[in-house]
Amino acid sequence: MKIEDILNLTEGVLTNTPQVQAIESATVYQSKVEHGDLFFSSNQEEIDQALANGAYAIIYDDDSIIKNDDEIAWIKVSDIQLAAFKLIRYVIIKKEALFFLLSEHELTFLKLILKHKGNVTFIANDWRKAFEQILNSDASLFTGTDKELMQLIMPDVPTLNKEVDGYLVSDTLFKSTFKVDGFLYQEKELIPFHLEYLLRAVDFCNIHDLPTTMDRIKYTKHFLPVFIDAKLRSTQASKTDRVAIFTDNTSDITKAREYVMRSNMWVKSVVFSPPKAKIPGIDHPHWFNTEEEVRELLKNIQYNYAFIYKADKSILNTIKEEYSLF
Repeated sequence: MKIEDILNLTEGVLTNTPQVQAIESATVYQSKVEHGDLFFSSNQEEIDQALANGAYAIIYDDDSIIKNDDEIAWIKVSDIQLAAFKLIRYVIIKKEALFFLLSEHELTFLKLILKHKGNVTFIANDWRKAFEQILNSDASLFTGTDKELMQLIMPDVPTLNKEVDGYLVSDTLFKSTFKVDGFLYQEKELIPFHLEYLLRAVDFCNIHDLPTTMDRIKYTKHFLPVFIDAKLRSTQASKTDRVAIFTDNTSDITKAREYVMRSNMWVKSVVFSPPKAKIPGIDHPHWFNTEEEVRELLKNIQYNYAFIYKADKSILNTIKEEYSLF
């Protein structure tokens, strides 16, 4: 690509009169710079390393950068991240690539049902990693969950269809029987209010001819119930009336508590969270700072369902059991 084209795409200003007229490729990592490349950075040490590796052009946004090589192109931009994605927009037009903004739940279920994950590129939430993924990939279908980043790539980035085929046949809080694509799936480890995310993922795969399977449907990191006994050991649902539910979001806690109030009035639910976490509808959650505090709460408070926000189920496996021969 010609230096003149880079200036037009990034809206940059050439701050010297270089001998080089074109670059071979581009990168945001100095370790990946090869002879003839364009490098994006405003870090002096990184730039010096890129020059040593053979960079032909530097795009930067810091006036304090020392230009240690007059022969290469020095291009000043107002925002280095924005400039990088202006270049990416040009690349994706040439590739005729498609981009979609997904929620975290939608992405989780998409990954669960895809038979071959290589058919879709999952864009990292770090802009430098995303830049490299798009620039160096031959893929034509990309998905990401960071709205701000995805809109840098494509300002009008589409989302998944909301009106999709499929419906619940029967459900409990922890199991769902549903129908989609003409098939009935019975007693799956699927929270009923997660079905909408699964159906959107299925619809997305159908539209883009991506092969899927329902065999891997299971509880996800977003809502993971573990049936436990008095010693916090996992057990069968039929042997206990207590469930520790690990969740990474407050929305699922709200929906689950509403579900419980509608269908199981006798169930006592409690919520554990880090200090000062705001959970809609909960004025006084049980706060914890450490995993040990979560375990103590689980042992000593009366409940049927304990919703645990931002803790890992591994806390249930760290209990030191006391054994006796007598």
